[in-house]
Amino acid sequence: MNINKLNFPRRNTRSLNVGGVKIGGGAPIVVQSMTNTDTGNIEATVKQIKRAEAAGCEIMRVAVPDEDAVEALPQIIAQTEVPLIADIHFDHRLALAALDCGVAGLRINPGNIGSKHKVKEVVFAAKERAVPIRIGVNSGSLEKGLLEKYGAATAEAMVESALQHVRILEDLDFPWIKISLKASDIGRTLKAYQLLAEKVDYPFHSGITEAGTLLSGSVKSAAGLTLLLSQGLVDTLRVSLTAAPEDEVRVAYAILSSLGIRQRGPILISCPVCGRCEVDFPAIAMEIENRLTTLEVPLTVAVMGCMVNGPGEAKEADIGLACGRGVGVIFKRGKLLRKVPEAKIVDEFMHEVESLAGVFSQEGQAESVK
Repeated sequence: MNINKLNFPRRNTRSLNVGGVKIGGGAPIVVQSMTNTDTGNIEATVKQIKRAEAAGCEIMRVAVPDEDAVEALPQIIAQTEVPLIADIHFDHRLALAALDCGVAGLRINPGNIGSKHKVKEVVFAAKERAVPIRIGVNSGSLEKGLLEKYGAATAEAMVESALQHVRILEDLDFPWIKISLKASDIGRTLKAYQLLAEKVDYPFHSGITEAGTLLSGSVKSAAGLTLLLSQGLVDTLRVSLTAAPEDEVRVAYAILSSLGIRQRGPILISCPVCGRCEVDFPAIAMEIENRLTTLEVPLTVAVMGCMVNGPGEAKEADIGLACGRGVGVIFKRGKLLRKVPEAKIVDEFMHEVESLAGVFSQEGQAESVK
């Protein structure tokens, strides 16, 4: 099934390379997340990164608040595949040590890691290794002087903070800069990115920070990121949730795929439950959705609860299910395949989904060879 793409614009930006992942300069929008483990706990951190990798995470950020975290970095890097970004505050020595460990990027605010010569040390070390630096401005941690000047953490204050940090790196002739301007509300975040886009051509890392728990944060992130994406203000993104990193990644791809920007894994079309439904449709739909998370092939899967709209939607999808009285009817590539009893709906349907996924994968490999 072809998904109609929304032709959103993209800013013309400089290009970066973060551990082999291209950012900006027209590259696909990159999905990233951040661990919430104690980085010094190597086993827990590696397991969490691997779960995020399996969900499609392309860049992972880890907090590096102390020497224990630094000492863990080499083993974490060795046991994972995704490029690692070290999040550093206040102590430039941690940034230098993280670079020595081989991180693919730094997230710092040059203004809070010490005096000018300390900043120079970090910037020169990053430049020597061609490691990009993300300047991360958050409305909750703006400089006191800017808060006094603007009276609050306004979009204008956030932009001025970012530009001050950018100038520090530019004065040191550092070219590989990415910028984020995050607030917990959509309007201020959008305005800040709009204002900054008029002044710089560096790639943007975007998102609504501290968006909330899985449900409320997903809704707010979807609303905010859709606005940012529609104006070309996103080069990398994170859905910031009070949830596991792999959940952040899945929500990010759900947002991108719903807009026709990027798809990883199946798109699920599922109807709301109504009085016409004659099976336990919520349980069926939920189990199918959970089992689809293991697939990476971009299928369109329709799961419908009754025979009114069900057959039409099921025929339009790559593979579809329309439920009737105690039965499910499976359609594959627009054709009726077979009818199965309710007790076997999920297993039989997923067998056909996985079979079609294998066909799609083979077709994709054959196309790539041409």
